[in-house]
Amino acid sequence: MIWQDGGSGRMDVNGTELEYGTWGPASQDAPTIVMLHEGLGCVAMWRDFPAEVSAATGFGVLAYSRAGYGRSDAAELPRPLDYMTVEAQQVLGPLLDQAGIQRAVLLGHSDGATIAAIYAGSVSDQRVRGLILMAPHFFTEEMGLASIAAAREAFDTDDLAGRLAAYHRDPAATFSGWCDAWLDPGFRNWNVADVIDYLRIPTLAIQGRDDQYGTLAQIAEVETRSYAPVETAILDNCRHAPQFDQPTATLTAIAEFTARLERLEHAMPEMA
Repeated sequence: MIWQDGGSGRMDVNGTELEYGTWGPASQDAPTIVMLHEGLGCVAMWRDFPAEVSAATGFGVLAYSRAGYGRSDAAELPRPLDYMTVEAQQVLGPLLDQAGIQRAVLLGHSDGATIAAIYAGSVSDQRVRGLILMAPHFFTEEMGLASIAAAREAFDTDDLAGRLAAYHRDPAATFSGWCDAWLDPGFRNWNVADVIDYLRIPTLAIQGRDDQYGTLAQIAEVETRSYAPVETAILDNCRHAPQFDQPTATLTAIAEFTARLERLEHAMPEMA
C-alpha cells in the first residue's frame, strides 16, 4: 500500500481487496492508530474523525473497511456467529503486515472495539501498544438485542437502506450480515469477555451513558478483568457513537491517552 495523508486505496489481504484510508504521518515516522469500524460502518462513515484523531495525537491513522462493507470486496453470507473472532484472528494481523505497521494503537468502535480487544487478548503482537475501545461489547444484553431488532425494522420500513446505500456497495448484504448474526437465536449466549483476562497493554474505554446498544456493564468488565492499566471516559448526553455525540470529549480522552502511551514508550529501556 502507498501511504499518503488523506489518501485512499485498496489492499489485498488474504486474497480479498479491502478499501483503506490514511491520514497523517506514515508508520515509519510515527505510531499508527488503526481504526476498526462498527457493525454498519466503513471508512467513509468515520467522516472527519480520522483526520481529527491524527491532528490531536500526532499519530498516523489507518482506517479500513472489512469485507462486505464500504467499497471492499463482498463477504460470504451468512456470517458465522463468531465473525468478530474470525476477523481478529485471521484478518487483522495480515492487514497490519500488509500495511507495514510498526507501532500501533487499535481504536475500535462497537464491533470494531470487540475485534480490537479479541486481537490484543488472543494474538501475540508486540507492535500493538494500546487499545482504545469505544462502545465495546463482550456479551449480549437484552436492551442491545432489542435495539438491533428496531434497526432491522427501520431498514425494512424507514430510509435506513437508502442512507446506507451512500456508503456501501451492497447495503442489503451489509445490513443482513450484521443483523442476522446478532439476532440469530444461537447468538444470545455469545460471550468473549475472557479475552480481557489476557490483555497486557493499556486500554482506554469510552462509552456514552445513553448507549442504546450496551450498558456500562461492558466497561465494568474491562475494568475488573484486565491486568493492564484501564482508563475510562463515561460521557453524558452520549449514545452509541461518542466520536459524533461528544467529539471534543472523545478527542481529548484519546489525545491524553496516546500522550501517556508515548511517555511510557520513551521511558522504557531499549531491549538489547
